[in-house]
Amino acid sequence: YQNMKGDIVKRFLPVMDDMFRALQNAPDDPWVAGIQLIYRKLENVLETENITRIEAEGAEFDPNFHEEIGQVASDEHESGQVVEVLQQGYMLGERVIRPALVRVAE
Repeated sequence: YQNMKGDIVKRFLPVMDDMFRALQNAPDDPWVAGIQLIYRKLENVLETENITRIEAEGAEFDPNFHEEIGQVASDEHESGQVVEVLQQGYMLGERVIRPALVRVAE
């Protein structure tokens, strides 16, 4: 059951990613508040199903939770720390259903 639920949720995560990116670049318009409400409702559904976001930014790189797609120089982060999250990762209980795509400090 848990595997099936994880597989179904993985299919919705790209939609969540697109909504998140759209909201980050949304104009100052009244309809945006409605889209934000829908996004928060989707997040609440995930939480209700025990699906949590992997907190990655500033964390030590861990290949069990993160997928590194590049390294960058950073004066603000120690070597091996996650500098930037390019795509959120998610867990279903204790199981990673999608690792976070990250850039790591050199």
